[in-house]
Amino acid sequence: MAHNSAVTERLTQQHGETLEQALAAIRKRDYWSAYPESPSPRVYGEHAAADGEAAFRQRLGEPWGGQTPGAAGVVATERSPYGLELGVRYPRVASDGLDELLEAARRGMGDWRAAGPQARAAVCQEVLARLHARVFELAHAVQHTSGQAFVMAFQAGGTHALDRALEALVYGFDQQTLHPATALWEKPGRGEPVRMDKTFTPVPRGVGLVVGCNTFPTWNSWPGLFASLVCGNAVVVKPHPRAVLPLAMTVEACREVLTEAGFDADLVTLAAEAEGDGLAAELAVRPEVRLVDFTGSNAFGSWLEEHATQATVFTEKAGVNTVIIDSTADFSAMCDNLAFSLALYTGQMCTAPQNLLVPADGFDTDDGHKSYDEVAAGIGAALDRLLGDNKSAVELLGAVVSDAVLARLDAAADGGTGRVLVESRAIEHPAWPQATVRTPLLLGLSVADVQTYG
Repeated sequence: MAHNSAVTERLTQQHGETLEQALAAIRKRDYWSAYPESPSPRVYGEHAAADGEAAFRQRLGEPWGGQTPGAAGVVATERSPYGLELGVRYPRVASDGLDELLEAARRGMGDWRAAGPQARAAVCQEVLARLHARVFELAHAVQHTSGQAFVMAFQAGGTHALDRALEALVYGFDQQTLHPATALWEKPGRGEPVRMDKTFTPVPRGVGLVVGCNTFPTWNSWPGLFASLVCGNAVVVKPHPRAVLPLAMTVEACREVLTEAGFDADLVTLAAEAEGDGLAAELAVRPEVRLVDFTGSNAFGSWLEEHATQATVFTEKAGVNTVIIDSTADFSAMCDNLAFSLALYTGQMCTAPQNLLVPADGFDTDDGHKSYDEVAAGIGAALDRLLGDNKSAVELLGAVVSDAVLARLDAAADGGTGRVLVESRAIEHPAWPQATVRTPLLLGLSVADVQTYG
C-alpha cells in the first residue's frame, strides 16, 4: 500500500480553512469551536437525531465490523447504566497476541512518517469530520456506556471532545511546522561557498497506547490519540471494558480514512479485553510502546508512572476537589451553584466537588448568619429545587455508572462514615425504568475524619 497523495492533497484543501482557524485560536487563546454543541435540528437537520439513534441501535447485539491483529475470540463486556442490552462483540486481545498486534502497529509507521505533518493533519481532520457526521450515533454510544444523560453525552462525548481532539492535533502540527522542512545552508569562503541542502524530518517516538476510562471515553482519549497520530506515531487504543463502543467507532473511522489515503489501517488498532485481563499493564511496559495516555485511578496511574519507564507517560488521575465556604454575598445563589455542581452526572465527573469546608461556627451572609447545619440545609433545599421534577432531574443526573459508586453511596447512607445531612433518593427514569439514578448525599464530618474525606 502506498500513500495516495491525491487523497491527502484533496483533504488538505478541504480542511485547510479549519486548520488555519484552529491555528489562530491556539495562538490567541480565545474561544473558537468547529463543532456546534447544540443537538438542535436547526443545526444538524431534521433527521439527524433519528438517523443517529437508528445507526446506534443497528450495532446492538452484533459483532463490531473492524479487525484487530493478534486477536483471538470475542468479548462483550458492556452494559448500559440505563438497562439497555448492548451485546456488541469485539475481537479479544490477550497476552499471546501482543507480538502480532505491535508488529502490525509498527509496520506502517515509515510511510506515515514520510508523508509529513501536512498530510497527517489532513487525515486526522478527516477522521474528526466523519466522527462529527456521526455525532448523534456517537452520543448514544457514550450515553449507554458512561451513564451520561444524552445532551451531556452529545456535548462532552461528542462536540466538546472533537474540540479537544482538534486542539491536540493542531498543537502537534504547529510544533512540527515551526521550523522549515528544508533549507539551503551556505557558508561564504574563497571561491565557491560551502553549500548543504538540509532536510528536517520530525521523528515519531513509536507506538502510543491510549487507555480509555469508563466515564468519559472520548473526552479523555481523543486528545492523546490524535496528538500521537498527527506526530507520526501508531496508536493502540485500549478501551475500558464497560465503554468500548465509542472508541471502537473512533478506531473504525481512523482505519477507514487511513486506508482511503493509502496508509496502513493498523496504524490505529482496538485492543479490547475481558474484565480483569489486565491488558493495559502488559501493553504499557512493552518496549515498542513509547507513549502512554491514561485516565483513571490513582493506583494504576501511579503504577504506570513507576513501571512504564521506557515510555513518556501522561496520566490524569483522581483528585479530591475541595470548596472552601467562608463567606458569600448571595447565599441562595451560592447554594444553587453548589447544588448544580454536585448533581451534574451524579458527581461522577473528575471536576465534581467532593469536600465542602465550612467553619464550625458558620459564617455571615446576606441572609444573616448561617450555622453549619443551616448551610447544609440551604444546599439541600437547592438540590430539592433543582431535582424536584424527575423528568428534568434525570437529564442532569444521568445514571450511576458502576456498582462501586452505588456501593459507596449506600455505605455512606447507612451513617457509618458520618452524619447524613442531606439524604440521597432514588429516581425512576421516565424513559429508562431500569436505570439506576440517585440524587447526591451530603455527609457531615469533622476535621478529624480525614480517612473519609482525605
